[in-house]
Amino acid sequence: MQSKKVTLKNKNGLHARPATELAKLAMQFPCRILFITKGQTIDAKSPLMLLSAGLERGTEIKIECDGEKEKEALEALVNAFENQFGEK
Repeated sequence: MQSKKVTLKNKNGLHARPATELAKLAMQFPCRILFITKGQTIDAKSPLMLLSAGLERGTEIKIECDGEKEKEALEALVNAFENQFGEK
């Protein structure tokens, strides 16, 4: 299992477009990918779960990847957060 903490930096938090982009990115990898934050465990491959979590700017999220290509998945997701999903 690979994991890393990131902070959501987007001005508007995790709204529809970045939630969909994150889920699409997560679905490219065969491993299980979870976001753990505020006592919630969220399936990163589900845009609906990502949206319903109500993640706001400044939220710290632990990304956990477990299984085949877990390292590559974690790297791709961390990069997406660092690049603010292209919304700078």
